[in-house]
Amino acid sequence: MKSVAIILENGFEEIEAITPYDLLNRAGIKCDLVSTKTNEVTGAHGINIGAKLISSFDNYDMIVLPGGMPGAKNLSENEIVLDAINDFADKDKFIAAICASPALVLTKTNVIEGKKVTCYPGMEENFKNSDYQNKKVVVDGKIITSQGPATSIDFALALIEALGGDAKSVSDGILY
Repeated sequence: MKSVAIILENGFEEIEAITPYDLLNRAGIKCDLVSTKTNEVTGAHGINIGAKLISSFDNYDMIVLPGGMPGAKNLSENEIVLDAINDFADKDKFIAAICASPALVLTKTNVIEGKKVTCYPGMEENFKNSDYQNKKVVVDGKIITSQGPATSIDFALALIEALGGDAKSVSDGILY
């Protein structure tokens, strides 16, 4: 069974974390909300979420980086997260990021160099060696990026599809 870690830092965008968490679980894909610092994380809009406290991402097939501010900035300053991103790239595992995270977190590594990516509109100037696409979701190999809160369902369905799940069944089930 595939498994996914959605990495939370204080200030994360709630819809960008909970929508993928919910839809991945509906698809039968094991998904954990995780943190490297605490077992309760506060979102950008003041919602507290319980998280599994971890120090290693070895047991996961995909990591997901929600955006939100200052959540994306906090992720970009977390060395454990940056190391995990590089490790996932080295092991050809899936790396997914939405909203500000592609522009602020993934650019702190070389994983998107030469890749097609998207992010929250207005942050694309952060991509120096990537091919910015003005699309809801962009999949380039094992890198999956998305624009923001309103694209969270499309993002989650792309994650399901990438992991071999039945995205159409989930989409139909939520009347999307």
